Amino acid sequence: MNTLQPFDAYSRYYDLLYRDKDYAAEADSVTKLLQRFAPQGQTLLEFGCGTGKHAQLLSERGYAITGVERSATMLAKAPVSERIHYVEADIRHVQLTQRFDAVMSLFHVVSYMTSNADVQAVFARAAEHLNPNGLFVFDVWYAPAVLKQRPDTRVKRMQDAQIAVTRIAEPVMHPNENRVDVNYTVFVQDLSNAQFTRLNENHPMRYFSLPELDLFAANAGFSRLYAGDLLNDTAPSEDTWGVCCVFQKG
Repeated sequence: MNTLQPFDAYSRYYDLLYRDKDYAAEADSVTKLLQRFAPQGQTLLEFGCGTGKHAQLLSERGYAITGVERSATMLAKAPVSERIHYVEADIRHVQLTQRFDAVMSLFHVVSYMTSNADVQAVFARAAEHLNPNGLFVFDVWYAPAVLKQRPDTRVKRMQDAQIAVTRIAEPVMHPNENRVDVNYTVFVQDLSNAQFTRLNENHPMRYFSLPELDLFAANAGFSRLYAGDLLNDTAPSEDTWGVCCVFQKG
């Protein structure tokens, strides 16, 4: 059995592990929010685009998208077209010359920003890359739901013709820091030779309240237009683990 460092083989199993994620429904919901709050918007900047699933779907819905991703192996799997371009960069530090109608960041990328400085940096980079009155659309772990439901140990198994993946997620709560450390043990089996590879990853995730997000946003020149469940368009509650927010640049 081989033991690899985090992200060395991440791109190989990432799309398989999240094959059951309803990217199309999320793209539809984001499109509705954009049409509601920025009906003339055509250009999107995506923070943390991964392997480009959301980018591809939103490009099919008429948007021109630039994806920002710091993992070269993830970007290597992302689709490229006339309407999709990518930049390998850290979203806390990225500097592009183009300005966009909206910045989006899905799959709780903002929750990976566990320090105040990191959160402030992401809001600042979003503001810098937006046209006047542009939108920042993102989702995060929602504090009331996390504190009520509490994360627990989970096992996920997925398989295709080439590999079988088993992921064990063991969370550790840090309530004084608004953070959950999700410790992953991942076993990837190559079905052609039955060889196993083991990966150990730690994913620190910050959970946010709405007043907390409002303060970060205000400091970067944003005001909140919307917060709710991305797929159901319902108000945030203790049952809403992931909350989608729309902030507008002032």
